[in-house]
Amino acid sequence: MAKTTNQKTKLLHLYRMLLRQTDEDHPLTVPQIIERLARADIKAERKSIYDDLEALRLFGLDVQSRKGRSPGWFVGERDFQLPEVKLLMDAVQSSRFITQKKSDALIRKLEGLASVHQAGQLQRQVFVDRRIKVMNESIYYNVDKLHTAISGQKAITFKYFDYDIARQKVFRQDGKRYVVSPYGLIWNSENYYLVAFEHTRRELRHYRVDKMSEIVITGLDREGREQYPNFQMAEYGQKHFGMYRGPEVKVTLRGRRDKASLVWDRFGQDIILVPDGEDHFTVTLPVVISPQFFGWLLGLDGSVTLTGPKEAVSAYRHRLNAALEELPGNLANIKN
Repeated sequence: MAKTTNQKTKLLHLYRMLLRQTDEDHPLTVPQIIERLARADIKAERKSIYDDLEALRLFGLDVQSRKGRSPGWFVGERDFQLPEVKLLMDAVQSSRFITQKKSDALIRKLEGLASVHQAGQLQRQVFVDRRIKVMNESIYYNVDKLHTAISGQKAITFKYFDYDIARQKVFRQDGKRYVVSPYGLIWNSENYYLVAFEHTRRELRHYRVDKMSEIVITGLDREGREQYPNFQMAEYGQKHFGMYRGPEVKVTLRGRRDKASLVWDRFGQDIILVPDGEDHFTVTLPVVISPQFFGWLLGLDGSVTLTGPKEAVSAYRHRLNAALEELPGNLANIKN
């Protein structure tokens, strides 16, 4: 009975064998295929193998044959080519929001997209100095649940927490549940954020997904469209530097022409840069004012400056002065 059952799965065994054990550099001859099937207690003859290979080709598997010094049959084109699998593995390994345990599990699954011979090339490290992984293992399932709520346009409740110095969870709002209507997810500053309409404050806010706990999808319909009828996820992410909150202000920046790409990289290719003399440009756009925005400006070393409005310039000057005052006296007076 077992032998009969195995015979019924012959085509499946052959399909898996070709995908996992062959590639362009490692074909299998028909005798080798027959031998491997025999190990699974499956009897096969040469003619039946040719028929099965043709059936798999008609089914859509890119079964190819080669003659010459290394003859045999192998899978050519795959759903994911080796460079694509490498790219996916690099993204998983270097991603901060995926825990180490989940990274290892995903990498093992990605290896299954290549042959066993190609998998050796995938055993490599993306060298990110002292890569810090999040501690919350449930983020993987949080993202899936949030996508379900977003597609179903339903509100959710959850608890939100931080870690103390002992790496213990400390829940905000004394553990009371947040009630929000999810609008979308943003991957920013190496973290996943949920952008949602907060029912109590009646405004859009964002939350780090790895700090969300006990997410429940409710039967409540999504709210907030009346308050934000023209909401655009991309614009929300562009305005928030490091996803820090603050007042939204339409600011004017003046930069050197050779720094235009820095502005386009940060705010998108659609913004319009207005020439300002031969060597400079200006641009006016909405930004959420925060220390991270000021830090971005400071890091450009004067090549892009904030010129307006006055309240934004004043806030920037105040932040710089406060930073100098926070330095120890012996450091604040150091001259270059």
